[in-house]
Amino acid sequence: MNKATHLFAITGGPGCGKTTIIEELKKRGYNCVDEVAREIIKEQVQSNGNALPWADKEKFTLLMLEHSIETYIKNKDNALITFFDRGIPDTLAYANLIGLKPPPELTEAVKKYQYNPIVFILPPWEEIYQTDTERKQSFQEAIDTYKAIKNTYNGCGYQLIEVPKLGTKERVDFILSTIENK
Repeated sequence: MNKATHLFAITGGPGCGKTTIIEELKKRGYNCVDEVAREIIKEQVQSNGNALPWADKEKFTLLMLEHSIETYIKNKDNALITFFDRGIPDTLAYANLIGLKPPPELTEAVKKYQYNPIVFILPPWEEIYQTDTERKQSFQEAIDTYKAIKNTYNGCGYQLIEVPKLGTKERVDFILSTIENK
């Protein structure tokens, strides 16, 4: 098991502000890893691939896992605090949410590649929720995803800290002060 206490996952359902927080952390000079699912969707759409959440969900899940492991390994040996827009347990939550029996390599990866025990979770926030070319879920699906993610991270032994619904800078300040005080 690799436990990298300098790697922090920021998670939650779609459209709750994770990417905006990651962008603010980057502006402040922090090492950050973008969400792999969005990148996969963009790549698959551009190449006419079918590893998409609305096409071949199993193939999409395996690509998310592969990319998530790659980004974890790439960052685990640096000494920098690093923030991930979603972690490997998000892929397990997604598999469970869509009724896909998690492949053994996914359950193994969740155990093998661990983030800091503190995980920041953003609650569903209807006032800021928007769909786009990569995010096609309804707000109810965002709520269901949030619940699945929360259950998965809890089941994996992480301590979830809910980030309050505040402005972006205040949310980032909350995350950073929580890290400093632990």
